[in-house]
Amino acid sequence: MTNAKPDGTGTSAAARTVLLMMGAWALPAVVAAQGFSASVSPPRVELQAKAGQTVRQVLDINHAALSPGRYRVYTNDWVYQKDGSVAFGDDLTTTSCRPWAALERRELNIAPRSRHRFRMEVTVPPLSPNGECRFAVMVEGVDPVQVQQEGLSMPVTGRIAVIVYVAVGGATPNLRVTSHKVAVMQGATQPVLEISNDGNATGRFEGVLEGVDADGRSMELMPANMPILPGEQRAIVLSQLGEDGKALPPLRFPLKVKGSLEVGKQRLPLNLTFTQP
Repeated sequence: MTNAKPDGTGTSAAARTVLLMMGAWALPAVVAAQGFSASVSPPRVELQAKAGQTVRQVLDINHAALSPGRYRVYTNDWVYQKDGSVAFGDDLTTTSCRPWAALERRELNIAPRSRHRFRMEVTVPPLSPNGECRFAVMVEGVDPVQVQQEGLSMPVTGRIAVIVYVAVGGATPNLRVTSHKVAVMQGATQPVLEISNDGNATGRFEGVLEGVDADGRSMELMPANMPILPGEQRAIVLSQLGEDGKALPPLRFPLKVKGSLEVGKQRLPLNLTFTQP
């Protein structure tokens, strides 16, 4: 498998790879590894299907370079690991939809500064149980280029991973807060929610909470937009909202937080106090 952090870095056995994780964590963006210059939207695909039904999706693949681009399109399975990285590979996981997926084609030639509307579909077999299955659509540059780095010449390609979730038979997440704490994460002392997913589909909290710290300073906090897969528990950081480019003062604990978070039709009211141990 190829491991990648959510910030998009990764390696492969054949070459150093520029990999943008699109879908679970990122907004649409461009990967530019010299010979590779592409963006794909939507960044994440969430499909609803019934047993025996075929559902379809179109991906916009934009080639921004001044020369033609050649791309390979294929599917992979992926595993979201405890450290927040994602491992991609050809081996089928227990939650894979890859055998159900059909892609329009395996290779693309896109003219300079052009867009291709790429079609894909997923056919759910009859009598499939309710639940969620997942896979990734990989868009990869065919032609590697040589890049000089730290005195070494190495081949570099670019890949974009679009994560696909298929909820079969009305599968839904069921998120709950199991605990809360203050922890050092991402290099700073921050309030953290431990979230469990007791449902049968992936969920991620949305919403803005109100906070007041030990100095009486009021603020707004938002949960990290990280996926919590069915049957899993994740630590989700609450981050201060502020103006772009403006440094925020560090939080002073104890911190009182209240408000509601939402996932789908589920609404979770919170009234918590975060105290440093």
